[in-house]
Amino acid sequence: MGMSGHNKWSKIKRQKEKTDAQKSKVFSKMAKLISSASRITKGDVNSPSLRAVIEKAREFNMPSDNIDRAVKKGAGGEGEHLDAITYECYGPGGSALIIEALTTNRNKAAQEIKHVLSLNGFELATPGSALWAFTKEPHSTEWIPNSTTPLSSEDESTLEKLINDLEENEEVQDVYTNAD
Repeated sequence: MGMSGHNKWSKIKRQKEKTDAQKSKVFSKMAKLISSASRITKGDVNSPSLRAVIEKAREFNMPSDNIDRAVKKGAGGEGEHLDAITYECYGPGGSALIIEALTTNRNKAAQEIKHVLSLNGFELATPGSALWAFTKEPHSTEWIPNSTTPLSSEDESTLEKLINDLEENEEVQDVYTNAD
């Protein structure tokens, strides 16, 4: 299988996240993810799940002391309990989206994500209805599309706006799509 998971959407995302305005938002999302994983693994940085999120934080050039703080916070049981929730949605041109949230309040997260989707003219899909389009590798945090859906340029810009709006929301941790 090729690297279709690293399509232009993930590239657009990576470039955007390198800009300073996005950095603090990315770091606070990563800190949330790290302390949540650290809480579950009791701060064991050798556990695959915690190691994976730390690697991901490093890709975004998150400073080591931020990472260490987040690990300690979770290990000390200080981090608030965060629920990881996966939402599914069909976007423009039949593209499938997976929206991962990390939240202290499931209802708030669901409402906010539904709100962002409805503003863009979309709604949540029933659980399982979009997941089939992706595979999650063991110990990975990434959803890889099994195949990709080609989009018209109009649908592409709709999708880009939808993904940006979702990522602006602090409840949302990550958005994956199988759009080509």
